[in-house]
Amino acid sequence: MTSDGVRTQHIIDVLTDAFSELAAADPPAFRRKYRTMAADPFAFYRGTACLFYADVAGREDRWADERTSRVWIQGDLHVENFGTYMDSEGVLVFDVNDYDEAYLGHFTWDLQRLAASLAVMGWTKAMPDEDIADLIRTYLRAYLDQVHTFVDDDRDHEWSLRLGTARGAVRDALLAAQLSTRVDLLDKATVVADYERRFRHSPTVRELDAAERDVVEAAFRSYLDTIPVSKRLGSLTYDLKDVVGKSGFGIGSAGLPAYNLLVEGRSQALENDVVLTMKQGSVAAPSRVVQDRRARDYFEHEGHRTAVSQRALQARSDPWLGWARMQGGPHDGVGFVVQEFSPYEADLDWSVLSEADEMEEVLEQLGRATAKVHCVSDVDDATTPLVDFQTEDAIVAALDGAEDEFVDEVVAFGLEYGARARADHALFVDAFRGGQIPGVGPRRSRG
Repeated sequence: MTSDGVRTQHIIDVLTDAFSELAAADPPAFRRKYRTMAADPFAFYRGTACLFYADVAGREDRWADERTSRVWIQGDLHVENFGTYMDSEGVLVFDVNDYDEAYLGHFTWDLQRLAASLAVMGWTKAMPDEDIADLIRTYLRAYLDQVHTFVDDDRDHEWSLRLGTARGAVRDALLAAQLSTRVDLLDKATVVADYERRFRHSPTVRELDAAERDVVEAAFRSYLDTIPVSKRLGSLTYDLKDVVGKSGFGIGSAGLPAYNLLVEGRSQALENDVVLTMKQGSVAAPSRVVQDRRARDYFEHEGHRTAVSQRALQARSDPWLGWARMQGGPHDGVGFVVQEFSPYEADLDWSVLSEADEMEEVLEQLGRATAKVHCVSDVDDATTPLVDFQTEDAIVAALDGAEDEFVDEVVAFGLEYGARARADHALFVDAFRGGQIPGVGPRRSRG
């Protein structure tokens, strides 16, 4: 058994390797990130996908063969990485979200990471292990059932959780998103003066000097070339009206430079303006352990990788989704991902789900949504040539005759790794408080 001291050093080494460059660029952002992670075991688990992959990379995975070891995965699949979005056809969909860590890898990794996240969340709700295990089984059985459905009827692009098919808390999230409007979002983020809309001044935005603004505007122009012709809107739509620097993103995006861009929208009516985010792409956690030269060589930069991965995993993705590389300025040569800051995104409210039967209905739907993103991103998808087989066929073949064993194994992993994450959280808190994490002490420097 690994001693606490050895495990603590492993945690420090992995975090330092993954985040040292970003932490050096913005130490206060990482102190905030680490304090957020210190709050509870689930917050810690959310912020340590890099640690998860460092741990699972060395484990035997008998379900990962030549094909199932290199399917598109979301890369950081935990129970809070699901939510609503408006697809390119105008349909509100509940699906996997947050593709910052998406990459090619073992299909089992998404399922294992979700299972462990459920174990950690279940513990914070004081649920017994037996109930947690049953919930993980519900999720996995729904996943497998949906995979078989796609084998029998290859219409994976058409299936989705939407207002007509979702149930319970998932449908409630869709209804909440339906009430949102672009005008409400614009009123929060912008002001109108002299008949022109611009970004509102706030502690989370900064004005750009002329040189930096020129670089960002040039990157925006290059981004327009990455929007597929099939998703192009009228030329008026892309008139750039304002740009600001942006901070204050979540745990996973701490320290990443970002910008908000205000564009014209479908018409010159002010209520149709659109807010875009342009955020630096980060190194995907799975890519740190996956040795796949074909994938590594395919991506121009991390912004490109993030956008391409999202297009592969998300049927009818955001028509604004694209990428750009900065030429000049403080981020010269760095890749950024661009997408709409949508008013139609709503997360599932896990705080109101406290009983196993309430969570069971949700997890059954999350299992099917996970199967959708895995199976839609294969040879049928024209986005990339990286997966040249039917993912659903590959998964069914890999599990042939052993699905019960597979479910039991993932359940056991989830409970085991959930306990590991809870113990790691305590070790992390002590290490952070003790100033053991290089470059990001728990106290601000005093001049």
